[in-house]
Amino acid sequence: MKKKDPDFDTKMEQVLHVYKEVEIYKKSDEKECIAILSYDEKPGIQAIGNVSPDLPPSPFKYSTWAKDYEYKRYGTISLLASIDLMNGKIYAKVFDKHRSVEFIDFLKDLNETYAKDSIIKIILDNHSAHISKETMKYLNSVPNRFKFVFTPVHASWLNIIEMFLAKWQGRSCVE
Repeated sequence: MKKKDPDFDTKMEQVLHVYKEVEIYKKSDEKECIAILSYDEKPGIQAIGNVSPDLPPSPFKYSTWAKDYEYKRYGTISLLASIDLMNGKIYAKVFDKHRSVEFIDFLKDLNETYAKDSIIKIILDNHSAHISKETMKYLNSVPNRFKFVFTPVHASWLNIIEMFLAKWQGRSCVE
């Protein structure tokens, strides 16, 4: 089978080196100001709500909370999320869409979250929102703050957050 990404090996090595960096930083006494994140988005999540309130347990009637099987559909949403590989903290935001403007909003939140002198390294795929003119303009407004490490095309399994999202959905990580 021919690989579709001509830079597959190089990109894979870069991602794996980032994971090795995490291991080295965690073992080190020296605390360099760096955040290392695994990022992805999950579009098309069905937003639903209850039609009726849940019923509490009741002796001889309900042994556990009872839920009505009917629900109301509110459309779909997109989850943008990252895992800080240094401390396990999850950052997540929900949007109606996942375009450049939403991705930049997510980056701005990360920029505010981490110390100003730290570098924020992010493992992510090369979705159009991640490499758009709008995103590049924002990145240029905060020089040397973010460093992107892109996974190879068709190798989402190299990104740890993909495993988390797959498990959350109850599906296999390997396509």
